[in-house]
Amino acid sequence: MKTVRIAAAQTPDYRENVEAALTCALAMIRQAEASGARLLCFPEGFLQGYLTEPEAARRAAMDLSSPAFEAILSRLSDAGPMIVMGVIEAEGEDLFNTAVVIDKGRLISRYRKAHLLKGESLFRPGTETPTFTVDGLRFGINICYDTGFPEPARKVALTGASLLVCCANNMMPRANAEKFRDVHNAARGERCRETGLWLISSDVTGERDGRISWGPTAVLNPAGNVVAQLPLEAPGLLVFDMSAG
Repeated sequence: MKTVRIAAAQTPDYRENVEAALTCALAMIRQAEASGARLLCFPEGFLQGYLTEPEAARRAAMDLSSPAFEAILSRLSDAGPMIVMGVIEAEGEDLFNTAVVIDKGRLISRYRKAHLLKGESLFRPGTETPTFTVDGLRFGINICYDTGFPEPARKVALTGASLLVCCANNMMPRANAEKFRDVHNAARGERCRETGLWLISSDVTGERDGRISWGPTAVLNPAGNVVAQLPLEAPGLLVFDMSAG
């Protein structure tokens, strides 16, 4: 049976520093290429930072048809794996918490976060469920809080996909981080059991301004079991072989 090597990056939490984020992304891409990975996932809001302050988010947001975003794509034109990356997207006056799908420097499509936290009221919710294929492996995307609800994963499963890619950012005050430390994989496991999907997640790690993130960056099987996971407190690349059939 054919397998496809997939990967997820666990990265520092970059904020309003696109150049630093791209430098990190290119290093992770080189590692993924060297491992033979065909799909590489980055965290929620990775490119500009997970920004929920309206002024900062609007300042950092990019229109996906703009020269600024075209310049980002050109930097990724030599990337071997297909890339899923969190960005803050602008479309007219509207902002979206988006994951873009990029192949060889070409924007394939995007997924916009459907379920928004109270602190994300500056964004508009997404309504579409696109799916994508790499080497015969069909996948869809959820972004962080989406996986707390059955419907987004169910919509992905109904397309015939076998993998759910989850871009996440769980940088939060330490008390909350402690409280939710084991909740993220538990909720994602529920989605896997409900749908029969595999899941790979990508999250940030480290500490900032009294906040901490422990990920997790992990792979869960359709039974909801964690079959691979990075250590919680260090950047790294998770690589996993899954069946494309």
